[in-house]
Amino acid sequence: MNIRSARSQDREAMAALERQSPTAAHWAASFYVGLFDEGTAERVVLVAEDEGGVRGFLVARIVGHECELENIVVAKGNRRLGLGLKLIRALIDAVRDQKGNHIFLEVRESNVTARSLYETCGFTIGGRRKSYYKDPEDDAVLYSLTL
Repeated sequence: MNIRSARSQDREAMAALERQSPTAAHWAASFYVGLFDEGTAERVVLVAEDEGGVRGFLVARIVGHECELENIVVAKGNRRLGLGLKLIRALIDAVRDQKGNHIFLEVRESNVTARSLYETCGFTIGGRRKSYYKDPEDDAVLYSLTL
């Protein structure tokens, strides 16, 4: 499995993966197009691919020395194989390369799998937002990692 920076031709595969993942952040197709436009917010956009195509992706926004993980998705048939871990580690490397010192994220309290991944990567809980998510309603757990 290869982890690399995403290219504009990856956006359709990324959007398709996101639609198949009920726990992912769901964005309009225009958002994926905008990821690759000049002058948009600085982001780290990574994909995991094999011979069969894109199997996962990660989108994170960089603001100063901080980074917010906005979305991470792994294809259903590729979960629990370490792909999410590889994407997060690649993000950590990219943030360090850009002299960043913190990564933040929020996740549904009920998303035990994602929370376990983040904790394995060294993220710690920094707070909670009551009833933050809708459909279904759920609290957001706030995580951070200091690099």
